Amino acid sequence: MLPLTLLRAAQGSPIMIELKNGETYNGELKAIDSFMNVHLDDVICTSGSGERFWKMAECYIRGQSIKSLRLQDDVIDKVQEEARRRKDEPMTAGGRGRGRGRGGRGGMSGGRGGRGGRGGRGGYDRGSR
Repeated sequence: MLPLTLLRAAQGSPIMIELKNGETYNGELKAIDSFMNVHLDDVICTSGSGERFWKMAECYIRGQSIKSLRLQDDVIDKVQEEARRRKDEPMTAGGRGRGRGRGGRGGMSGGRGGRGGRGGRGGYDRGSR
């Protein structure tokens, strides 16, 4: 199971984040991006020594400073169940199948490498026909 998949499924649930400097942040996970930067709401922060506490309405934590994350167990179960359900579902015709995609095969139709585009050696020369 990929960490970002797990964290995206955990959006809206409580999470505890420990930073490399020892501070911990407990709050509700609002958003996460591909760099594991985290946005929390209703946050209680604990100092590295554990002697000081403070409350914040929201905070943003850079992914590079995160040492560990702790989620509720039901989030992991939810992700595993969703993965099983996706595996069992038949593929539909409306999905991303094996179509021609972008640009086709070139030639006069103007796909990648056809007339126009970004320059370079073109695919169609009027003088040779």
